[in-house]
Amino acid sequence: MRQILVDTSALYALLVESDQAHTQAVRAFEQLARREDALVTTSYVLVELYALLGRRVGMQAVAATRESLAPLLTVLWVQEELHERALDLVVNKTQAGLSLVDASCFVAWSDGRFDAVWAYDRHFEVAGFPLLEA
Repeated sequence: MRQILVDTSALYALLVESDQAHTQAVRAFEQLARREDALVTTSYVLVELYALLGRRVGMQAVAATRESLAPLLTVLWVQEELHERALDLVVNKTQAGLSLVDASCFVAWSDGRFDAVWAYDRHFEVAGFPLLEA
């Protein structure tokens, strides 16, 4: 079983039909489910996802996601060390416009436990992460 690090951009695309990557995300999710790959995300990704859904789609979407999708994810809770390492990346501007949420994923990746990243965010592509293909 592969360990897949999941970014906000993938989850949002999966959940929101109007997102330009929606069809690709649905295909990827179906493939991941067939393979029974482990989907791992950070608590910061969930915070960002819930904020986006709440603002753009509505609180019913947040509740539905929390009930149906969140249980399928293993959550890596961001503690002080991961937060500080991620903040170092943002402050040192290793990539222009890198958010703390994305930086937390970059740091989580550096621990070497993941096989691929499921993301539709250019920051992951620019950084050379092995992106999930569907």
